[in-house]
Amino acid sequence: MARISVAAADDLLDQRLDVLDHGFVRMVDYLGGDARIVQSARVSYGEGTKTVREDRALIDYLLRHRHTSPFEQVIIT
Repeated sequence: MARISVAAADDLLDQRLDVLDHGFVRMVDYLGGDARIVQSARVSYGEGTKTVREDRALIDYLLRHRHTSPFEQVIIT
């Protein structure tokens, strides 16, 4: 399975982001993205990738109904 790349996350890699006046955070790496969340949620159905619109609706549904396990497939360090 190929690594999922997210352009917006790639742009943030190794950049210092100030947090108020209390320090900063820096994203060192990440694993996954929205596509990984959707893939994880659909794994029990055996269905392939849907449209971006359907993916967004699925993510919204998962959030509204507090189905959090698919979100655990994404890691940010």
